[in-house]
Amino acid sequence: MIKTKIEEKLREAFKPAHLEVVNESFMHNVPSGSESHFKVVIVSGAFDNQRLLTRHRAVNQVLSEELQNDIHALAMHTYTESEWNGLNGQAPVSPPCHGGSKND
Repeated sequence: MIKTKIEEKLREAFKPAHLEVVNESFMHNVPSGSESHFKVVIVSGAFDNQRLLTRHRAVNQVLSEELQNDIHALAMHTYTESEWNGLNGQAPVSPPCHGGSKND
């Protein structure tokens, strides 16, 4: 499973205090059971003193093989522990798909 591989790689690379990997493929016009659209919420001390772009590049690098071969879309929410605590442990909800939704 791609979701499991993503979780394993991110845990190894970032030693997160909190990690959520959500398969959001069901929200898109893809076959049932697809693993192509993901949301990642990761809270790590590795992000301390890093700009958002640097954090996202680091995640992209760790998941480069999956992004090249398996993942069509990846929403990233990368936080330091203090940022996460300031959000009361709540990541943004993904918006509905506007590009070929199953409901169209």
